[in-house]
Amino acid sequence: MISYTTFERARSATRRPVAATVDGFAAIGRHVVFGCKAIAGVPTALRRYFKHVMFHIGDVSFGYASLLAGGGTIGIVFAMSAVAAMMVGVETQRGLELIGMTSLSGMLSAIANTRELAPVVASIALAAKVGTGFTAQLGAMRISDEIDALDAMAVRSIPFLASTRLVASAVCVIPIYMVGLLASYVATRLIVVNFQGNSAGTYDYYFHLALSPSDLWYSLTKAVVFAMIVAVVHCSYGFYASGGPEGVGRAAGRALRTSILAIGVTDVVLTFALWGLVPTIPGVGLS
Repeated sequence: MISYTTFERARSATRRPVAATVDGFAAIGRHVVFGCKAIAGVPTALRRYFKHVMFHIGDVSFGYASLLAGGGTIGIVFAMSAVAAMMVGVETQRGLELIGMTSLSGMLSAIANTRELAPVVASIALAAKVGTGFTAQLGAMRISDEIDALDAMAVRSIPFLASTRLVASAVCVIPIYMVGLLASYVATRLIVVNFQGNSAGTYDYYFHLALSPSDLWYSLTKAVVFAMIVAVVHCSYGFYASGGPEGVGRAAGRALRTSILAIGVTDVVLTFALWGLVPTIPGVGLS
């Protein structure tokens, strides 16, 4: 006969994965609800906490995260975009040489750098530097009971803490996105024209032919959406952090992993939503 102790051990071993699954879904639901409340609180943040929105914009731009000052994220995005765009130029040139169509390298550069490379690099840099700062700030406030104090004073904590940072991220991602886009354009042209010896006139002709204003607007839209995702994810993990300073550090790591994964998934969805399942090439009429 099976002893009572053995039965209890078997039942406990069965419960553990079930409890972990339930806790995982509960955490996902908590973060999704937080994100919805943060987005819904944007009008309140702009109306009641506009000074705090401007403070966070200045803090993200010139303060602790150093987007624009001191060679901060701007320099990182420029370097990352340039290196990635160089590899785009090298592989584009190699692939087109196999079919004898190297003249189309400018077209592929315009499409790849604008639609995918620039917004993704800018958002990952934002997550690594600004997003982790958001998690640390809100996590420190949580473990020191400052968020509970805001609730006790009838201050809506999510619009005050998260929605203001969400707006600041959406605004501040624009300059680093533009720097990354410029760096990718320059780096790819440098590789294809100066190092590979392609015709500069042919490259520029197909580059401008394939690049349309709608592509630039769609690409900027992706960057802003990614910035909002970064702000929501990192603020949510900081808001629900627990376990003291060590717990805040764990929350920052989890938030960074989650935001990068969310950027990748959202990038695929937005690419299909904005450019369609069968994309067309502007100015060429190809699909």
